[in-house]
Amino acid sequence: MNVKERKASLLVVEDEESLREALKLNLELEGYEVTTVDNGPSVLKMVKNEYFDLIVLDIMLPDMDGLTVCETIRMQHNDVPILFLSARNSSGDRVEGLKKGGDDYLTKPFNLEELLLRVNKLVVKNKKIREPQAVPDVYEFGGCKIDFAAHQCTSKDGSVQELSKKEAALLKLLIEHKNEVVSREHILQVVWGYNVYPTTRTIDNFILNFRKYFEEDSRNPKHFHSVRGIGYKFTV
Repeated sequence: MNVKERKASLLVVEDEESLREALKLNLELEGYEVTTVDNGPSVLKMVKNEYFDLIVLDIMLPDMDGLTVCETIRMQHNDVPILFLSARNSSGDRVEGLKKGGDDYLTKPFNLEELLLRVNKLVVKNKKIREPQAVPDVYEFGGCKIDFAAHQCTSKDGSVQELSKKEAALLKLLIEHKNEVVSREHILQVVWGYNVYPTTRTIDNFILNFRKYFEEDSRNPKHFHSVRGIGYKFTV
């Protein structure tokens, strides 16, 4: 499924049941796919296994507060946009929220229309950041060639290899974002189309194949890099 065509997926974190349900209802009416939880540990578990376009995160939570949740997510190199909701409205509180890695901060009680506008702005901004560069049907680099239409590649030694649909899709995604690290989550969601991910070993196996096809020395790759704990990068 194309990223542009699917509904944006939001995670709403709020321990007050009536507000949680109200947020879910209003966001769904705007066309978002909404998951709700009421505590910090559940958030950390979910972001490891699912992709979200935005997290709406209450700061005052039981067990683990929203600032700690946000900080932990950022330490995992996950750059999902986070909109804080908080009853604390001093400028110091806002600064603290942004320092911990939040993208926006809205104080309670809030205007619903303003919340919806801020949510939309962050979702749109996130999609623009992920907007890929156009890649031609036949792409050449380092003496190698990939024919996306034919699902074939010509490797460094001149031999022609057939590419599976998934291999071609992964190559295209990495080349679209050349010189940028593409997260495992983004790869699994775009190439495999899952909101819930399979094992990342699947991607590792594909990257090993690409190194066999395209690298002079697969142990010291120049083009296909694994970035530990984050994702993968194609460089020219």
